[in-house]
Amino acid sequence: MARRAAFVYDELLTHHRLSDSHPLNAVRLKHTYELLESYGAFESPNSTLVGPRKATEKELLGFHSSDYLDAVRRLGDGDTSVDASAFNFGPGDNPAYEGMYEAGLWSTGASMVAAEMLISGEVDVAFSISGGLHHAMPGYAYGFCVFNDPVVAINRLLAEGMRVAYVDVDCHHGDGVQLAYYDTDAVLTVSIHESGAFLFPGTGHTQETGAGRGIGYAVNVPLYPYTSDDVYHWAFDETVPRLIEAFRPDVLVTQLGIDSHVRDPITHLAVTVQGFSRTVRELARLAPAKWLALGGGGYDLQAVARAWTAAYGVMIGKEFPDEIPGSYREKHGVSTLSDTDVPSAGGQIPGETKAFAESSVSAVHRLVYPAHGISLA
Repeated sequence: MARRAAFVYDELLTHHRLSDSHPLNAVRLKHTYELLESYGAFESPNSTLVGPRKATEKELLGFHSSDYLDAVRRLGDGDTSVDASAFNFGPGDNPAYEGMYEAGLWSTGASMVAAEMLISGEVDVAFSISGGLHHAMPGYAYGFCVFNDPVVAINRLLAEGMRVAYVDVDCHHGDGVQLAYYDTDAVLTVSIHESGAFLFPGTGHTQETGAGRGIGYAVNVPLYPYTSDDVYHWAFDETVPRLIEAFRPDVLVTQLGIDSHVRDPITHLAVTVQGFSRTVRELARLAPAKWLALGGGGYDLQAVARAWTAAYGVMIGKEFPDEIPGSYREKHGVSTLSDTDVPSAGGQIPGETKAFAESSVSAVHRLVYPAHGISLA
């Protein structure tokens, strides 16, 4: 039976702009919606298009400090008396921009709507594409992220007594979410990402396995630059499924960043849209009755639209035709959902990527599996 699915979107989620040159462009959300609409995704009887709401201050204060919320509000209103650098705002990754506080309320609230629909039983899976801002820290902005909607949404699920497994496939380590639950066994956090030795935020090493009650509940699978589909899938299959099956979550939360794409302009993995889709299909297989899907990174605009469209197809049990419908194809100049012209890494990279992945997988087996009673025999 096809899952009942909700897609959380409104064009107001696309109206903010961090800066004229910033790689995070909210128009990618609009492109995704338009591509899904061209495929008729919202006409399916098991698919519901819903709008967001604003997150409340109380919800945000479950993770963020009151001083930080006040600073974000004032900076977004243009108050130059605030020391922006004290909250990690400034030129580069985290510019303070007009309407920043409101934009953060809407994107976080969109993820809360998704979580609430799962809690109420209205749907089985909900996709909040404006969410997945996994780097934001309790008292400062980080890695393009102002408010950490994954943590705020997970906290809501925890308040209902649910066990939560969080799987993050963004190219960057899910550091803010790991930090939030590093010392608890109520949440299993799994991040598969480009190694922090080569990419921001420089964390997510295999030795980061949790603290106190949380030892063994933080899992990291770092990968070498230019890791492509085959090695990526091997590393995923050798770690993620058995952990999810052993943990037995009530809800699966997935951060579906697609900056792992081979043509992403600021990262170095080499995953294709079809490779990403295969990962999402495996996550769908592993998901219990409730699945909260969030967006995340992704800076090639059409790769984002194609990948998240394919992902929502998995969620509603539909495999969209590879040929993109004419209306969208003519407007954006993309012809297929899958990648058909994939650049080759060349040289010795394939051997290096597999050896690096084998080392990461071996470390997870050695450092994490025993905490979950998983035997390799």
